Formats: sequence, C-alpha cells, structure tokens
Amino acid sequence: MSAHTAVPVRERSSWTLKLVPALAVCLAAPVLFVAQIVWLGWLLLAVAVASGVLVDRRNGVPLVRGSEPSIARDVSLVAIGQFIVSLIPLQAELDDAAFVRFTLALGGAVVVPYVVSRFVYRDYAIRFPWRGGGRWTWWQWAWLAGVIVLGYLILPFYFITSGVYTNWPAVTTPDLIARLFVGVGAVGIWDELFFICTVFVLLRRHFPDLTANLLQAIVFVSFLWELGYQAWGPLLTIPFAIVQGFLFLKTRSLWYVVTVHLLFDAVVFGVLVHAHNPGAASIFLI
Repeated sequence: MSAHTAVPVRERSSWTLKLVPALAVCLAAPVLFVAQIVWLGWLLLAVAVASGVLVDRRNGVPLVRGSEPSIARDVSLVAIGQFIVSLIPLQAELDDAAFVRFTLALGGAVVVPYVVSRFVYRDYAIRFPWRGGGRWTWWQWAWLAGVIVLGYLILPFYFITSGVYTNWPAVTTPDLIARLFVGVGAVGIWDELFFICTVFVLLRRHFPDLTANLLQAIVFVSFLWELGYQAWGPLLTIPFAIVQGFLFLKTRSLWYVVTVHLLFDAVVFGVLVHAHNPGAASIFLI
C-alpha cells in the first residue's frame, strides 16, 4: 500500500483517538531534545506505542502485517527513530568520534524504522522517492532562488545577533571548515529522510495533510533546537519544517526538498564560517 495514499482523504480526520498516540510520540521530541529529560521522553514514546495498540484494538486493526494502516505500527516506527537519536548528545562537534556517533545514530534512526516497516510489518510505509514528481516547474526553480535570497537576508542576522553561532565549534582552519561543510550537509539530508519521508509520511496515513505536517514540525524543530538553532530560532525553523512538508506533498520529490534544504544549509555554512572569522572577507551584510 502506498505511503502517500494509504487511507482515502475523506477517511482521515484530525479528531480521532489516533491523535492521542500521535501527539504523545511527537511531544516526546521537545522533552527529549529541548528539555532533555530523557527518561520522561522515553516514557512518552512508550505511552504513544501502548495507546496506539489500544486504539488499534478498538478499531479492529491488526498489529502485524495487516492491510489497513495501524497507528500502533506507524507510531512505533517514529518512536524507534527518536529513541535511537536520543542515545547521543546532539551538540555540534567536528571531531572523528562525533562523526561516528552521528553517523550511527542518525543513520540508525532512518534505517531501522525502514527495515522494521519493510520486513517485519510488511506494509511498505516508508519510501524515499528520489525521482518522484517529474521535471521541475518554473515555480520550483524560483523557490530555489528564493531560498538563497531569504537565507542571505535572514540567517546572518539570526546567527550573529542572537549569538547562537557559538553553538557550533569555531572553524578557523581549512580542515575544520571542510568538516563543518560535510556535517551541515549530511545532517540536512538526514532531516528530510527522517522528518519528511518517515515521520510525516507515516502520520499522513492517518491524519489530514495539515495535521500531519504540524505534528512532524514538532519533531523537526525540537531536533534542530538541540542541534543549535536556539534563541528565537524556532521562528525560522517552524515555518521551514512546515514548508518542507508542503513541498514534498506538492512535488512528490525527495530530491527537490533535499535540494532546498542543502541550499539553505549552504548559507548556514557560510554564515557560521563568517561568524567565527569576522576579520576575513565576507559577502554578508552583518
């Protein structure tokens, strides 16, 4: 069953008992990544799965290998991913050990739910449509340019005036600058694989598009907070997360939303290098 059309739109409602496990699993994110109360976040993940099981039983939905989307199965996949990510600190670091930690944890948060969905639940809920959507239209190209312009105008002001650039290590050598470039880009790609192609797609099987998008934004923004986008960063990251979900629905293309994210992150990278090296030549206005 397709990850995008698992349940007809007319049958998806925001105000059902399914909202209880969905809210629990998404609200675990700010507990884990913002408040950083790990035991309470894990408890919320467990409550989400347990309540999902109760809702499925009430609705007569089988928990394993059923043809009808199961809120317990889908919430459990989101919970598994968040649990794996919560096993490591998310503060930005550029040493070899940090690269290994991030690779294992973030990679596992995408791979493990995919494997469980494909080979245990057999429902093919998670897909990565790199080539979906066909050729890009004029507005898609225009938005790519718009992302660069908006990033150029907003991000330097945000990072420098708020001081959040200090949440990233000082990059003052070519080696560290190269590591920052790789790290920022890799995490940006992972964001779309997990928050959009996993969390958003799974929730959309049960809720209207807007509801699923708002729910995934809670998880998306919470992760970015611990990563370093703090102070008034959510005023930027919340709209960004919601727009990314909308773009994925509109384009059906993972490649497109990844391109948007990488362009945004390219500006982030440039701003971080500039902020840590204020005496060097810069194209930014602040």
